[in-house]
This record gives sequence, structure tokens and C-alpha cells, in this order.
Amino acid sequence: MELENSLATKVIGFAIKVHKEIGPGLLESVYKECLFYELKKSGLFVEKEKALPIFYDGVELECGYRLDLFVANRLIIEIKSVKEMNDIYLAQTLTYLKLSECKLGLLINFNVLLLKDGIKRVINEY
Repeated sequence: MELENSLATKVIGFAIKVHKEIGPGLLESVYKECLFYELKKSGLFVEKEKALPIFYDGVELECGYRLDLFVANRLIIEIKSVKEMNDIYLAQTLTYLKLSECKLGLLINFNVLLLKDGIKRVINEY
């Protein structure tokens, strides 16, 4: 989990940079693109809109689930730009963690005045 925590710290730093630069109130897609750009520029391996298959009854199904950002094959970043966070977003992120067998995710809502108020660490204790 040490590597995941280190990655999360870096991602949070870049997310804060993006938020300070462009502010709240934009579409989720804008923050995703900006954060993706910053992470790539830093040299981290990051995938955008990575497909997350579902295994059901021993068969792999492509159901259209996509991870917003997937960093170093270890850290899931779920990006939101909403008025208020809802428990379903937390549940969604936890489900992604379980399906991918990852330990840590970040749920980041960019539609806040201070980004620190919009960041939630989500831990998969599988």
C-alpha cells in the first residue's frame, strides 16, 4: 500500500495544481483531460477511460465500465464535478476497486472552492 499512497500524494498535488489553475464549475471532462495531461507530463504511467471488464458466470463481459484515470496499474481516480457528493459515487469507486482488485482509489470532486474538501480516499479491504 506504500506505493499506492505515494502515487495518491502525487496525484493530489497535480489535482490541486489543476484546480488552482482553472477553478471550479467546469465539466468533469475538462478536469479529467487536465489531470491526465499533468500526470503524463510528470512521467507517470496513466491510462484514461480504461475499460474495466465484468466477469459473470465465468465469462468476460464488456459492459462499458471505464475508469476515469488509472495510474501505474495501481491507483483508480474517479473524477466528479458536482454540487455535492453522493454516497453512490463512493459506492461506484469502491466497486471499481473490487472489480480491478486495486487497493486504493481517489474520488475527486473539482466543483468545490478548496479542492482538499473534494478529495476522498477510498480503500478496498478485499
